[in-house]
Amino acid sequence: MVKKVSIVGASGYTGGELLRWTLIHPEMEVCQITSERFAGQQAHKLNPNLRGFTKLEFTSVKNLSTDVDAVFLCTPHQKAAPYVSQFWEIGAKIIDLSADFRIHDKEVYAKYYGEHQNPGLLEKAVYGIPELHREEIKKAKLVACGGCLATSIILGLAPLVKNKLIRTDGIIADSKIGSSANGAAFDISTHHPERSGTVRSYKPHGHRHTAEIEQELSAISGGPVSVGMTPHAIEMVRGIMSTIHASLSGKTADVDVWKAYRSFYAGSPFVRLVKDQNTLYRYPEPKPVIGSNFADIGFELDQEKNRIIVMSTIDNLVKGSGGQAIQCFNLMFGLDEKTGLWQPGFHPM
Repeated sequence: MVKKVSIVGASGYTGGELLRWTLIHPEMEVCQITSERFAGQQAHKLNPNLRGFTKLEFTSVKNLSTDVDAVFLCTPHQKAAPYVSQFWEIGAKIIDLSADFRIHDKEVYAKYYGEHQNPGLLEKAVYGIPELHREEIKKAKLVACGGCLATSIILGLAPLVKNKLIRTDGIIADSKIGSSANGAAFDISTHHPERSGTVRSYKPHGHRHTAEIEQELSAISGGPVSVGMTPHAIEMVRGIMSTIHASLSGKTADVDVWKAYRSFYAGSPFVRLVKDQNTLYRYPEPKPVIGSNFADIGFELDQEKNRIIVMSTIDNLVKGSGGQAIQCFNLMFGLDEKTGLWQPGFHPM
C-alpha cells in the first residue's frame, strides 16, 4: 500500500533533493511540502528539474497535516524537536534529516548544538546509517539520519574498527565538500566570486559531526575512538571526498582489509569497493557517485609508515541526506532497501 508522506522544510537543497526522490518512489504519495518563505509557490519554481513531475505548492507549517504515515524533517538544527514530539504522539514514522536526534548523550549534544528541547527522546532515536543499524531501523519510530561528512567518514572506517585493524586513537580525516552542503540561503562564503577556485579549511578542528563519528565508531569498537576531522570547502556543487589516515594495529595485508570490508558490507547494496589499477578511476572520486545513493570506498596500505589511507566518496545531497532518508524509509516500512533508489550516477559529469 502506498504510504502518505509530508516533508517539513522542503525548500532548501536537502528538501528539494528529497522531494525529487519521493516523487519517483513507487510506494510514496507526497501530500504536503512546507516552507514559510515560499508558501503558496509551486515546488518547481524553486526546483526547475521537477517541472512536470508535481503540482505541489509549498504550504506554511501552521497548516501541516498529521494525516500521514511518515514525515521527513528537513529543518535547521534545533528546530526539529517540536515536530518530532507532535508526530510521535500520533504514531507516524519520523525521519529527521537535521542533527537534533543524532547524538544520544544530551551533554555531548549541548557541547556542539546547545541545550536540547526534548532530551527524553534522544535515546529512542535510531542513528540512520542503514549499513550500521539496518535491523534497528526496521523497528524504529524515529530515525535520525547521519550528517553528510559523518556518513562518508563512518562508512570508510567502520569495517576497520570492527575488525581491530587500526589503532583507535590519532585517526585523521581530511574531507573536501561541495557548496550545496551550506544550504540554499545566501552566505558570503558560498558566494560564487568567493568560492570559485578555492580550497578553504573552514573548521580545522571541533566540527560538530565529530560527535556522531566518535559515537558510532566507539559503539562498533567497544571502546573509545578518537577522530580528528578537518573539512575543506571546494568549488564543486555536490559531493564529498574524505581521505582518512589511520595507524595499523599490527601486520596487515591487502587481503585482510578486503575481507573486513566485504564482510562488513555484505548485503549493503549501496556500498561499492573501488580499487582498480586498470582504469582512470583507480580510487573513489566524487563525480561517479553524483546523483546516486552510492558510497564508493577504497584504500591503500602504506607499509613503510604502518598506516592505511582510506578514500570515501558520496553525494552529500543523496547518500549524505535525501537518499539515505529514503533508504531508511524503505527499511521502516518493510520495503526492499533499493526501492526508488537503484540508479547509477551521471557520467560524464
